[in-house]
Amino acid sequence: MAADWQREVGVPNAPPTFVGAKAIEKSADPLASLVPKDAKPVDLSDIDPLAPKYKEWAERAAKIQIAEPPRAQTLPFGGDRLGRDVLSKAVKGAEVSIFVGVFAAVLATLIGTLLGALAGYVGGKVGDFLEWLYNVFTSVPDILLIFAFAAVLGRGIDTVILILGLVGWTGMYRQVRAEYIKHRTREYVRAAEAIGASHTSRMFVHILPNVSHVVLVRMSLLVVGFIKAEVILSFLGLGVPVDAVSWGTMLSEAQSELVLGHWWQLAAATIFMAVFVTAFSLLADAVRDALDPKLR
Repeated sequence: MAADWQREVGVPNAPPTFVGAKAIEKSADPLASLVPKDAKPVDLSDIDPLAPKYKEWAERAAKIQIAEPPRAQTLPFGGDRLGRDVLSKAVKGAEVSIFVGVFAAVLATLIGTLLGALAGYVGGKVGDFLEWLYNVFTSVPDILLIFAFAAVLGRGIDTVILILGLVGWTGMYRQVRAEYIKHRTREYVRAAEAIGASHTSRMFVHILPNVSHVVLVRMSLLVVGFIKAEVILSFLGLGVPVDAVSWGTMLSEAQSELVLGHWWQLAAATIFMAVFVTAFSLLADAVRDALDPKLR
């Protein structure tokens, strides 16, 4: 989507269509009044040895025609400082931010579910070690861990996904572990053990489908949180690379534009992010209501 977001289709800082074309003020040259009207032009050949060539070079340059498509004075959501369409940037930024949020949530879900299943089902020394690992990660605020990993691993979409996945698994681990502790002594698990089902089969074939509603609801909440985390990282220059665009990079660019009165890039990124986060939060609530057996 919006593959041509880098095209400069409008004039720099083109306003939105509903605002109208901005007036171009042509200010007079302040030094023109200092030059006498009857002053004779200066002969540059006395001081510049290349002056006789200027006319020839100007004629050659006039023969070279540079085809440049006309630029629009206004754009639907306005333009940035280079004349790129803000609407295309917001759509492309949505693709990048949603991609990062979804795949980071999937990675955190896989890590949290696997570790939570091991801790809740196996217990013992394995459970104690995983509890210690969980306490280590939760003892440091998530945002500080994200900044630390980002400073070490550098920028990039894959890097942001890896960072968020490594930091955001703790909540999933806690809930899955609690569910496995509750389900491992249920009758259907004992029945599976009686017919010879292995531990792996009991963990992931019998118990996991019965706790899947917890996993899905938690993953949908992680998507929203990770999108906001990616926006913060990109805003601070620790997220997506400079040749990519996301809602965070748009907000970062809008800082300097807002001082000049160009507010449309900030408004576009904020509106797109608010609409998506609100819609996905409502979807997460609907998934929870549909899958949670306690709410049926």
